[in-house]
Amino acid sequence: MEKLARWLALFKKELRQISRNKRLIVMLIVPPTINIVLFGFALNPTVTDLRLGVFDQDATKSSRELIDALTSSGAFAVAGGYLSENEISNDIGSGELDAALIIPPDFSRNRQMGRTADIQILVDAVDSNTAAIAASYASRIINEYNQDLVLSAPRRPGSANQLIPSGAGKSLDRIKPNVALLYNPGLKNSWFIVTGLIGALLVLQGSIVAAASMVVEKEVGTIEQLLMTPAEAGEIITAKIAPIFVLLTADIALSLTVARLVFGVPVRGSLALFFVSGSLCVLSGIGIGTLIATFVSSQQQAQLMGFFVNPPLVLLSGATTPIEAMPGWLQPFTNLNPIRHFAAVSRGILLKGTGLDVLYPNFLALACFCVVLVGLSAWQFRRQLR
Repeated sequence: MEKLARWLALFKKELRQISRNKRLIVMLIVPPTINIVLFGFALNPTVTDLRLGVFDQDATKSSRELIDALTSSGAFAVAGGYLSENEISNDIGSGELDAALIIPPDFSRNRQMGRTADIQILVDAVDSNTAAIAASYASRIINEYNQDLVLSAPRRPGSANQLIPSGAGKSLDRIKPNVALLYNPGLKNSWFIVTGLIGALLVLQGSIVAAASMVVEKEVGTIEQLLMTPAEAGEIITAKIAPIFVLLTADIALSLTVARLVFGVPVRGSLALFFVSGSLCVLSGIGIGTLIATFVSSQQQAQLMGFFVNPPLVLLSGATTPIEAMPGWLQPFTNLNPIRHFAAVSRGILLKGTGLDVLYPNFLALACFCVVLVGLSAWQFRRQLR
């Protein structure tokens, strides 16, 4: 009974401490709830409304029926019509399109004469999961369209099976799609995952290390000692951030080396641009970690706060799952995520070989995140040194 009484006394004391710590209560309730909701919405294996570019050189009723068959399923949505293959290829390379349909000028004529009608379907295979789904959708839709053509063809009198072809005396051939997988012809899912996780690793590492470094100052009481030094607040902050930044920039080279040696990820673009964008990603992570440290007083609270911030950052980055699989209302929020922009830069440079002329919106977004997060965290930390 005595042991039970002591245990109950300790139990009540812990309850009183938790009830007085309102911030801890909020962090124990709100983050798990939000994360469960985000996981439920974001982890969706289906893909809809893939952006489809159309280069219709035939421009006939038959070609329009084919386009309608691809879009009526909801898997594809026509993003625009094009006048040349170069134009449509450039938009796939810049990420404006997920897939493209090229219909040759002899499409309807071949159908009418009973010959095979070839079409070309281009799929951006940087995201191998989306590419595989898109190719599967296209093949299934074309097969269903072929079956509809066969069933709708008139039959010969007195025969239950024999069809009258659209071309005199010739059999009705199916449309033959030629699917080309660009940038990732082997559909290696690891290429998509690894190139996205590099940014997640840099931001998470930066936030965790920076938060731990700053919180230690509070726990051991060295914040007061820093106040006694003649150094200015800006000098103190930059002196603490600089070693973390140098340490974590080495992770850029390490991550790229592992991706290259273990997964065979190609490097088709500028390494300098990749490292500059990676450095901005690291600074964004440090800014997040420093900002977290200014709102907590212990490493335990920092970890709980990190659990609230970091999983949504990864989940809403498109690093492991396609953004197109998320609900439409959720997709705009991914633009407020530095990992999402670095993932676009990383995949563009490593897999597509694109340059700053195409990636500058994501690059500028990373720079803005870096300036805002580091500036805000430095301002908040400077307030604590006064």
